[in-house]
Amino acid sequence: MLHPRPRPARRAAGRIALALTAALVAVAGCSDDSGSEAATTGAPSTAGTTTEPGSTDAPTTTAPVPAPVTDTPTTPEPAPEYAATVDELLALGRPIVLAHTAGEDEFPASTLFAFGESVKAGVDMLDLNVLLTADGQLLVQHDDTVDRNTSGTGAVADLTYDDISPLDAAYWFTSACSDCHDRPDDEYLYRGIRTGAVPPPEGYTADDFALPTLTMLIERFPTIPLNIEIKGSGDVARAAADVLADVLENTGRAAASVVASFDDEIVSYFHSIAPGIEVSPGLGVLTAWVLDGTAVPDGMRILQLPPVYGGLTVISPELVAASTAAGYVIWVWPNDRDLENQDAYGDFLDQGIQGLNINFPAQGVQAVEEYLAAQA
Repeated sequence: MLHPRPRPARRAAGRIALALTAALVAVAGCSDDSGSEAATTGAPSTAGTTTEPGSTDAPTTTAPVPAPVTDTPTTPEPAPEYAATVDELLALGRPIVLAHTAGEDEFPASTLFAFGESVKAGVDMLDLNVLLTADGQLLVQHDDTVDRNTSGTGAVADLTYDDISPLDAAYWFTSACSDCHDRPDDEYLYRGIRTGAVPPPEGYTADDFALPTLTMLIERFPTIPLNIEIKGSGDVARAAADVLADVLENTGRAAASVVASFDDEIVSYFHSIAPGIEVSPGLGVLTAWVLDGTAVPDGMRILQLPPVYGGLTVISPELVAASTAAGYVIWVWPNDRDLENQDAYGDFLDQGIQGLNINFPAQGVQAVEEYLAAQA
């Protein structure tokens, strides 16, 4: 049972609520390409919509390039010591670090390579988005198209996994911009590894630069907790929720996962079919809590929020204090690349934030280490 929930400080509520509503609706970090919704689990550093690129260099068809044959079998990563469940994660007694879409400003988003590098950096949890392919596979991918971050085009819902798997998911990644389509060719650091034109980094294969299914991700990283957002709404999102519940139960990852959605109806639906899996509230519930202290549904403990939007503050010491007193933890997802650095991460920690869902995992881990050292 959670503690009684006091109302947030009134002097901060108005400005926080306005910013929260704007941020969660308009921030592209976890919004669908249509711009009609935003998710509560993260945001890309571009803080823009997932619009199609203006470059004419992008391939214009979805015809897949044959994937290279890799002789080296992919094996699960060694199992380091992690909090094994969400309960254990929340009981660590320190802030945690999540790799937002596998650390999308540092590595090609949503690839097994990126998740692997984030794990090596020492993150506590992997953050990802899921949606269904045309053949019912649960794809790890932020956008509802493959246009922004791969060598192909098309809606995920219209493509089978066999269509998507050969695509180069590192095609548009540069160190300065995770999805810019107008850079010189030599800035695309990992382009061509997927197709076999460029050798992979040591310890990885060409397959690690494709978009994986959720099952593939779990097989590779069987011990680290997962923060999973269901993309979209309506029947499509409910269908994804059904598959997600089955996958988490069948792989033994139910107790180690948090499931979220922009849409509170989807959160409620998922909880109804998988009541033993931790869920995190969507836009409506978060706005009501920040605006007037309306209670978050029983059992929800994790509030995932952006820090700012349009110059207005969402995260504040008052909100953090009120939420903590109510028994909640706040995981922040920066929605501005200017807030994606070690100094900004340290500022969040100084405000009492309990989780950093960020695009530069190694910097986040270092920020937490320095914060804890200062508290000792």
